[in-house]
Amino acid sequence: MYRKIPATMASQHPDNANVPFWHNQAFVDTVQEIKELGIVFTDLDIDEYMWDWEGKLVDESVIEKVLVDKFEYFKTKQLGRDKFLTYRLPNPFVETEFRLGRAFFGMLSADSLAYKLGLHTPPIFEAILPMCESAKSLIDIQEAFQEIASLKHWLLNVQRGHLYHLEPIPLFEQVEIISHADEILGEYLKMHEDRFGFTPKYIRVMIARSDPSLNSSNVANVLAIKIALSRLQKFSERRELDLYPIIGCGSLPFRGGLTPYNVDQFVDEYRGIKTVTIQSAFRYDFPLSDVQAAITKLKQLLPHSQARVLDTKTEKLLEQLVQIFKQNYQSSIPTIAKIVNQVATYVPKRRERMLHIGLFGYSRGVGDISLPRAISFTASMYSIGVPPEIVGTGRALRELKSLGLLDVLAKHYLYFKEDYIRAGGFVNKNNLQFLIKEDSSWQNLWDDVVELEQYFGFKMEPRTPEEQEHQELSSQILTGLKTGKNVSDLIVKAGLLRKSLG
Repeated sequence: MYRKIPATMASQHPDNANVPFWHNQAFVDTVQEIKELGIVFTDLDIDEYMWDWEGKLVDESVIEKVLVDKFEYFKTKQLGRDKFLTYRLPNPFVETEFRLGRAFFGMLSADSLAYKLGLHTPPIFEAILPMCESAKSLIDIQEAFQEIASLKHWLLNVQRGHLYHLEPIPLFEQVEIISHADEILGEYLKMHEDRFGFTPKYIRVMIARSDPSLNSSNVANVLAIKIALSRLQKFSERRELDLYPIIGCGSLPFRGGLTPYNVDQFVDEYRGIKTVTIQSAFRYDFPLSDVQAAITKLKQLLPHSQARVLDTKTEKLLEQLVQIFKQNYQSSIPTIAKIVNQVATYVPKRRERMLHIGLFGYSRGVGDISLPRAISFTASMYSIGVPPEIVGTGRALRELKSLGLLDVLAKHYLYFKEDYIRAGGFVNKNNLQFLIKEDSSWQNLWDDVVELEQYFGFKMEPRTPEEQEHQELSSQILTGLKTGKNVSDLIVKAGLLRKSLG
């Protein structure tokens, strides 16, 4: 392997409840993100930082500013060799206004500056393509980059480094796409050879852990990833091509469940993953020394993680389970949408976002139902004492029992019980009963809780003083909503207790 593969990738996902240890407020604007970039390298020793163009405002002169701020550091720990800055591109199919071109010019400008300063080039050479659904979209991105990189004009006759070919990282965000990631990569390799005359030496591929849960349920997402990791491993061996899967994970189980305290469990659950995102809640809602120790452990464990290879029959069974959990989850979206959207208006902002277009759409034949983004959705559900992990899960378990498939789930979602013990401590049954009185369709979520309790053999209710306090806050939040009170402060207090906003 001719390059270092990062094990840890800091991201700007705005899921922190607490104030960052280096800042004076929980909100981080685009100016402060430059400072944050340096700190995650120097203070946390994270390998990579995702510079996010998707749906948010972004400082386009990041390389110029960070080199000015940390030049001595980056002379030793060089970008593109020792530490990595990776753009998450604006998806050109939903974000226009030249944002993709601006991102490309930023990469080319960084390459030119590094060359002039005698630093490693290129400092940025990979870019994440969100909402990737086809091999063609990856080729389209590479072709667009090459056309911009080859622009000729005497006024653009600047010194260049070594950036001429962009290496895309597909980000798969739907359970069906995740499960068949290997097929997309196979088509991509063929198209790449035809278009550019060579095949990549390796591929990094990113698997989402938030939006697929939002769209299809927590359990469906977990199982789709198990299928993907198995198929990607077989694809890698068959094609004799190194693959390095990345997982985008938050701290609450619904969004991945990675915290500084369950690193061993997480790495075991997602064997085969080579890079994990270290999001804002992980970095800022836990003691700094624990965060640093966990990052060190991740960097030790992930390079040696090997995927579990499943036989074709098992993969097909898991695909069946994915659909069962997805359908049971989606059947409750009309029930929860109204209150979730109401609570989400009080979830405080942590980054400078633009209007996001990729909203959840679920057709009931009377138009589409929209939900907030995954972090606000998760924060909203936890804030009213109905963790989204439970939605549809109990009813799906009942269906699996009738089909004799419970053992399949238990075998492949290794820490199912641990995740639901954690989520279950934040269930507020009084709130659920109140919601049922207002709308009888909430009874389905009560049934989910009952089925989960029977399956696991424990009560889904607070067990610790923190969880008890969280229950009291979630009661105040629901009451406040009904009386028109601003509940933002209560939502933050609840997020601090569970150590993640959403």
